[in-house]
Amino acid sequence: MVKDMKLGLGIEALNKAYRQGHLAASMGMDKSRCPYRGEVVVAAWEAGWDDAGEILREEAATAENDLFSRIA
Repeated sequence: MVKDMKLGLGIEALNKAYRQGHLAASMGMDKSRCPYRGEVVVAAWEAGWDDAGEILREEAATAENDLFSRIA
């Protein structure tokens, strides 16, 4: 397992935090509810949260455009 020796965090731990952040945003959880306490792992969780939020915004915009195209 690859580790950052200075921080003691493995890639798997950061990937897990990212996935959990992504899932949290997908479920509508507020960004302030991050369960982690380390600067690096919090950043990974928030990156997942941000990425999921971007996907949700894109999907909402697409759905809105589809609605308007059906009305016109």
